[in-house]
Amino acid sequence: MKVDARRVDAFVKDPGTCRAVLFFGDDAGLIRQRAETMTRAVAGALDDPFRVTELDREDIGRLADEAATLSLTGGRRVVRLREVSDAAAAAAVQAMLGGPAPGLVVIEGPGLPTRARLRTLLDAAPDGAAIACYPEDGRALADTIRHVLAAADVQVDREALAWLGSQLGADRASTQAEVEKLALYAGPGGTVDLQAAMTCVGDLAGLSLDDALFAATDGDVAMTDRALELAIAEGAAAVGVIRAGMLHLQRLHRARLAMDDGASAADATKAARPPVFFRRLGAFSRALGLWPSAMLTGALAGLAEAERACKRTGAPDLVICRNAVLALARRAAVVRAR
Repeated sequence: MKVDARRVDAFVKDPGTCRAVLFFGDDAGLIRQRAETMTRAVAGALDDPFRVTELDREDIGRLADEAATLSLTGGRRVVRLREVSDAAAAAAVQAMLGGPAPGLVVIEGPGLPTRARLRTLLDAAPDGAAIACYPEDGRALADTIRHVLAAADVQVDREALAWLGSQLGADRASTQAEVEKLALYAGPGGTVDLQAAMTCVGDLAGLSLDDALFAATDGDVAMTDRALELAIAEGAAAVGVIRAGMLHLQRLHRARLAMDDGASAADATKAARPPVFFRRLGAFSRALGLWPSAMLTGALAGLAEAERACKRTGAPDLVICRNAVLALARRAAVVRAR
């Protein structure tokens, strides 16, 4: 079923009899935030071992059984999927929707294409839903900033609000964290002015994992390092970062192959799937000029090897992950400097 945009917040807090919900889009922080809010609303907590189960990509075949399992302590169970491939997830969810499963399946799919089979399936299912999560800007972002501050009994002046709107918005979780820090600085009954905003909101504000990956393929080593640091600090897992990097490189590779067949960079970018968010069109287009097809193939092989290395017992997975992504940035920087 389709959920009206005006009802999304209420639906996230009370999905009713819905049995499977997909959160997809470019804002990984908003996807994670909504998935966690829904899990807490249904199961009461994120870490209840009797009512919350998280399945890896390799375990997705158990989805129907897990969704059909009753909680020993009563109440509805939640099954979380955080790393999914479209075909496997769609098949597993379709099988679950056709059975007697009483649990709720909550799926985080930041890397799914716009026309993903899973999204189409849940849009059409009477007991399924697909919720888009895209970065806020303009009035929507200003409303979010005002709402978070108002909840702490803090006001914001027009000049500060305009500046915050230019700095935040790429990732909901990061935006909320920065605004909450600002509310603490101002204190109850206080007002945020431009000086306070510029003092409290650091240069990492609004950066996301996507920012790190786009900066890497654009050859911006410093930005890659800063954005990746923030993504990891906010809970991004090493394997998840590498898989997101592979999805990003695969999209670039498809576009680059189209260029090899005669398409222009603009046409290849326009045809990219999932579509490139308008704020990142410049970085994507520049990356197409920096990365030949063969070089992208080698980079994908390098990330695949990094993923295998992360899964070895006792491996320093975060170090391996950071080195792999920064290696992309350095490689692109060398090409850019020629």
